[in-house]
Amino acid sequence: MTFLLLGANGQVGNELRRSLAAMGEVVPTTRSGQLPDGGRCEIADFDRPDTLVELVERIQPTVVINAAAYTAVDKAEDDIEAAFRANAEAPGVLARACADRGIPFVHYSTDYVFDGQGTRPYREDDATSPLGVYGASKLAGEEAVREAGGRHVILRTAWVYGQYGHNFLRTMLRVGTDRDELRVVADQSGTPTPASLIADVTVELLRQQTEVSGTFHLTPRGETSWHGFAEAIFDEAVARGLLTRAPRVLAITTADYPTRAKRPSYSRLDVGKLEQQLGRPLPDWRTGLQQVLGG
Repeated sequence: MTFLLLGANGQVGNELRRSLAAMGEVVPTTRSGQLPDGGRCEIADFDRPDTLVELVERIQPTVVINAAAYTAVDKAEDDIEAAFRANAEAPGVLARACADRGIPFVHYSTDYVFDGQGTRPYREDDATSPLGVYGASKLAGEEAVREAGGRHVILRTAWVYGQYGHNFLRTMLRVGTDRDELRVVADQSGTPTPASLIADVTVELLRQQTEVSGTFHLTPRGETSWHGFAEAIFDEAVARGLLTRAPRVLAITTADYPTRAKRPSYSRLDVGKLEQQLGRPLPDWRTGLQQVLGG
């Protein structure tokens, strides 16, 4: 099998390069044509969506996996055209190119398609209502992928972190080394999701004998707050010798930490549909944190 991987230098893209390698040839792409280790790769510029069809035609992959996205949530509020170009127009172009050639298309989306006012974990068929430009652009991308009419898998996830890129875990480990006290938001709830879990489950779905298609929610089980996640990170980091001591973590409200874009206050996703498809339960979020720090 040949996998065309868009966004190979991101959090999920890096992990997909690892997980997909066992299934076949991975053709990675980045916007610059360069991988994090300095190696060269194909160029896929999501600021020029019209160039992506030629890439699919030339590579002729077995599967196309889109892990590229515009993820600067606050910047998107003032950079609307760029966010929609990368998160909606480009995925739509790719999905149509795949549909025309009978190629399965895998795409990742986000909890930000919901408004966060729910009182139970969000299911795949719950009404969407994004609060800002980022969420609206990702929802438009989902719709473009579905409208293309080809075989596709959309995996909505949340609170992604891992060993690569910019994420909450890496930020906490960095600031935790030189601060005695941190203030972290405690009134937003969700499920921290390792990029490695996303990559591994993607491969698990691709390996299934039946043709998987549709939208699935992909996070570990359970929920916490950003404050709870920070405390868990420091507890595990100290236990593993990654930090000599844990800073004090003060709980604050969203109002105490204003941002340009509004965040959903409740982001937990119901993963029952995916667990049924996999035939097994997903791990608890704490297990995922232990595995990432242990790796």
